[in-house]
Amino acid sequence: MLSKCANPRCTTPFRYLHEGKLFRVEIPTALVNSKTPAENGRKPPKRTEFFWLCNSCSALMTVTYMKDVGVTTLPLATHRAGAGL
Repeated sequence: MLSKCANPRCTTPFRYLHEGKLFRVEIPTALVNSKTPAENGRKPPKRTEFFWLCNSCSALMTVTYMKDVGVTTLPLATHRAGAGL
């Protein structure tokens, strides 16, 4: 359930989808059995979660998943530079 802006420093409550920006993030989950994806021919399962940034924060940052960090916010300039845009 979305309750507030995904920016940890922001306390803006979530009220409407048309305010701010909604992000869908796929998060890898642990494999159910010990076989690797290559062994059983399937991709590892993923969990989909939704995050919301208010208007002010969405103008400055994005939400992303980083393997060793988890779901986090990044400044837009940093995100674009890392994506090679």
